[in-house]
Amino acid sequence: MSYANNGDLEHLVEQITDVIVARLNGEADSQAALCGCGATCFNRCPERMQRVVDAGAARIGLVLGETASAGAWASFIDHTLLKPEASAADIERLCEEAARYRFASVCVNPTWVRASACHLRGSGVPVCTVIGFPLGATLADVKAYETRRAIFDGAQEVDMVINVGALKSGDDCAVEYDIHQVVEAAHEYNVLVKVIIEAALLTDDEKIRACIAAKNAGADFVKTSTGFAKGGATVADVALMRRTVGQEMGVKAAGGVKGIADARAMLEAGATRIGASVGVKIAQEAAGARTDGAPTAAY
Repeated sequence: MSYANNGDLEHLVEQITDVIVARLNGEADSQAALCGCGATCFNRCPERMQRVVDAGAARIGLVLGETASAGAWASFIDHTLLKPEASAADIERLCEEAARYRFASVCVNPTWVRASACHLRGSGVPVCTVIGFPLGATLADVKAYETRRAIFDGAQEVDMVINVGALKSGDDCAVEYDIHQVVEAAHEYNVLVKVIIEAALLTDDEKIRACIAAKNAGADFVKTSTGFAKGGATVADVALMRRTVGQEMGVKAAGGVKGIADARAMLEAGATRIGASVGVKIAQEAAGARTDGAPTAAY
């Protein structure tokens, strides 16, 4: 079978995705009614917190234009340093860069949240941290405690890793419960939750199920990757995640974003946040493109 053009193929993929999402939603409702798990499924919770996606279409359109400023690009980027060997000096430098360029946040491991919050006090740049990172294999109540502790230390956003093994086992109720425990702890303090599905380890069907679980659990974003698995964000994954969650949630592309060209492709595919360790490079490339058309040296 052949298709006339890429647009026809993309339309077909979108139609198939819509059918799968509808069926999975219907099956989830049936499972909630029949499996007797009650509150652990959360599929019918009428009080699920409604969160506003932090970047609107107009602002994304501005950034994708030819005259977008470095600051406009920076406002979509979580300036990230999650390497285990990161030192106090590295974290201080990260925060100084974040304050200078006005990134959307800094994203650091929990051990550096308090120091980062101190460095960024008064800057307007929030601290983001990671929960159950990078494997997602800790227990749900441990993730909830880790969330509360990080908030106590100054985190204003949390990126949590799903229970990948439970998803692979077909236990979507466990996946949703795991996410909900973090969402409940975070939303009590008005803290954003981004759910890392680790797309590189999943089939397309599993990616869709993971996004539905995150949406049902009341999360604010779905996120592609930790950056520690065998692959990072892809345009195809971002597009699939956006189609699955609709416009009600944010989509964060993380892992493998090397510069402004990659970031632009992710935003065009439907991302509303970029996680990258090369945030300064992207901002510098944006500034260079605006002044003389030539990107600056890589950071």
